[in-house]
Amino acid sequence: MDLIRIGKIVNTQGLKGDVRIYPDTDYVERFEELDYVYVEGLDEKFIIEKVRYKKNLAIVKFKGYDHINDIEKYKNRIVYTEKLELEDRVYVEDIIGLKIVDHKKGEIGILEDVLQNPAHDLYLVKTNEGKEVLIPVVDDFVEEIDLEEGIIHVTLIEGLL
Repeated sequence: MDLIRIGKIVNTQGLKGDVRIYPDTDYVERFEELDYVYVEGLDEKFIIEKVRYKKNLAIVKFKGYDHINDIEKYKNRIVYTEKLELEDRVYVEDIIGLKIVDHKKGEIGILEDVLQNPAHDLYLVKTNEGKEVLIPVVDDFVEEIDLEEGIIHVTLIEGLL
């Protein structure tokens, strides 16, 4: 089974077994679309009973965990879901290490990381010269992600590098 990290249980919420999950995604609503998740170190499915939000956290209630004492032991554990093979869905782990190629300048460097930012994600790119640059992940800059070729095609404006 192919799992993908979607958050971390950072604390409990109240006395009825709810947990606070800090999501690893800018698409927090993902928790509403899931029937279950996996918790680090355990094989069992944690069935999602209800989800609500508080600030930047997902507050999740798992079926069968009805008291703080039942769930407290899972604090600081990572939460995973099954990786779905959906069209048009690209996971960060699939693009780390891809070449960044500008249609005018040619190969710029390698994608090191994707940083979450409230406005939009940023690609952290290590250039061929060894510098680190940030490229906004917006349609004006990122043209295509070609997983088969291992290339992210971009169009950068003057002064960005």
